[in-house]
Amino acid sequence: MNHPISSYLQPNNLGAWGTYLEQVDRVTPYLGSLSKWVETLKRPKRALIVDVPIELDNGAIAHFEGYRVHHNLARGPGKGGIRFHQDVTLSEVMALSAWMSIKTAVVNVPFGGAKGGVRVNPKTLSHAELERMTRRFTSEINMMIGPQKDIPAPDVNTNGQIMAWMMDTYSVNQGHTSTGVVTGKPISLGGSLGRGDATGRGVFVIANEAYTLINGDISQARVAIQGLGNVGGEAARLFDQAGAKVVAVQDHSASLYNPNGFNVPQLLKHVAIAREIKGFEGEAISNESFWSTPCDILVPAALESQVTKVNAQKIQARLVVEGANGPTTPEADDVLRDRGVIVVPDVIANAGGVTVSYFEWVQDFSSFFWTEAEINARLDKIMIDAFKSVVEVAKTHNVSYRTATFIVGCERILSAREMRGLYP
Repeated sequence: MNHPISSYLQPNNLGAWGTYLEQVDRVTPYLGSLSKWVETLKRPKRALIVDVPIELDNGAIAHFEGYRVHHNLARGPGKGGIRFHQDVTLSEVMALSAWMSIKTAVVNVPFGGAKGGVRVNPKTLSHAELERMTRRFTSEINMMIGPQKDIPAPDVNTNGQIMAWMMDTYSVNQGHTSTGVVTGKPISLGGSLGRGDATGRGVFVIANEAYTLINGDISQARVAIQGLGNVGGEAARLFDQAGAKVVAVQDHSASLYNPNGFNVPQLLKHVAIAREIKGFEGEAISNESFWSTPCDILVPAALESQVTKVNAQKIQARLVVEGANGPTTPEADDVLRDRGVIVVPDVIANAGGVTVSYFEWVQDFSSFFWTEAEINARLDKIMIDAFKSVVEVAKTHNVSYRTATFIVGCERILSAREMRGLYP
C-alpha cells in the first residue's frame, strides 16, 4: 500500500522514515487483531513544511525551511522536540515524530507523537538572528501547536531560551500567557526542576536495570559514550557517581580513550567551556576505533544511524543503551542480536525527557510545582515500571527488547485508535 507523505521522499532512500517503517513491519506479526490498524502507524496524521524568512543583521533576507509533523494523536496531544540543524529533513522529522508516538505510549504518558525542525546551522546566526528565526518559525507553525494540541520541547541545538521565545510568540498571538504550549522552559517561566537532566538520568536508570539483569554490577562497568551533550553528559555523570568507569568518549571533534576511566567532572567542565571534548587529556583514537574500544556498556547519545552493520561487528559491549533517537540501523540491530549484544532501544531508554516534560505540562496546568526530589522519584518509578513491562513482553514472545518495546507501544496506540473508531 502506498504512503502519500512518503511519496515526497526519494522512493529508494526514505532515510530515517524508512528505518521506522521497517521497525513497524517487524513488529506487525505480534499485534494480533490490532494489525488491521497497523497502516495508521505508517501514515503521519499531518505534516507541515514552512518557509521561514528573516532579515539578517546585515540587512539581507535569508530563507530557511522548517517542518512540524503530527504522527499520531490517538492517545493525546502531540509531543516532540524542535531541532535546529543543517541536515534536518522531512524524512528525519517524520521518523522522530513516529518514535515519539511509540515512546510516549511505552512510558504511558497521555501524549501522541510530534516533531519539528528547521534546516539551519544555528552557529552561523547571531543571537538576534536566532531569536528572529525562532519567532518566525513559531508563527508559521502556530496553527499546529497549543497546550491541548501539540507541545514542542528542546532537541538538538535548541534549549530553554528557544522555548522561552516560542512560548512568548505563541502567547502574544493568543493574547494571554500560555506556559503550557512548550516544555523545557526556564524555571522562571514555568519550567520544571529536573527537566534538563531528565533524558540522561533516564538513560542511566534503564542502563542500571538492564545491566543488573545480565548479572552485572554497574559499579564495575566500563562505559563508552558517544555524545557529551545534555543526554550523554548527564548519563556520564551518573555512571561516574555509581562507580562505573567512563573509558571512551566521542563527539564531533574527537574520540578519546582512557582504560582507567576519565575524570568525568573535569571532562564535563572542559566540554562546558570548549563545547567539545577535543583537547581533554586521554588517548586520541580514530572515530572508527571508538566502536571497538573494550567496554561493557555502549551509549550512543548523538544523532541517528551511528551504529551501522559495519561498526556493529566491532562493538565489544555486552549492552547498548540508546541515548539518541534512532542511532542503530535495522541491519546493525540484526548484527548485534546475532552476536549476543543486548540493545535497549531509544523509545524507552531516552524517554526520561518526555516523561519530565509531561510533569512540566501537568505542573503548568495546575500552577503547582514539585521539588526536584519528587520529580526524580516519579521519573525513576515510571522508567523502571516501563522497562519491567518490556522485559516481560520480551520473555513472553522470545523477542529482542526493541521488538518488545514496539509491541507495548504499538498495542497501546492501536488500542486507542480502535476504541475511538473512525469519524464519520
